[in-house]
Amino acid sequence: MTSSDNLKPLSDKAEAPVTLPRRASGFRRFFRTLTVIIVLSLIPIVYFKFFYVFGDGVKSGHLNFAVRKGNVFKTWEGKLIQEGFKGNMQSNEFEFSIKTKAIYDILSVNSGKVFDLHYKEYNGVVPWRGNTRYLVDSIISMRN
Repeated sequence: MTSSDNLKPLSDKAEAPVTLPRRASGFRRFFRTLTVIIVLSLIPIVYFKFFYVFGDGVKSGHLNFAVRKGNVFKTWEGKLIQEGFKGNMQSNEFEFSIKTKAIYDILSVNSGKVFDLHYKEYNGVVPWRGNTRYLVDSIISMRN
């Protein structure tokens, strides 16, 4: 056997060299890890700022108005005038957003009457929920 017998014939297709996948550089890996940490830390902050119910209760007073307003998000808003006065003879006003159209319909046709309204208080305002931190979710009672 000669050495030429051990040679394989050349094929038309050349084989591509095998390359190993490149590892991300240290900077890219650091930046990716930092981004994940920031996003994961923002989730609970956003939740507690905008969606966590900070408090709830009942307010009572004369309904001043109930309106639908907004440029992009049309929300229902209202104002309740409570009895009593603040320090320099100003009335106590409770401005609130209204959760459902059914509650808005009742309030809008009964302006000037005395209402007991149950509300939830949030730490922040999101535009589709209303213009205030207070969201009225039910009417407890209504009287003249």
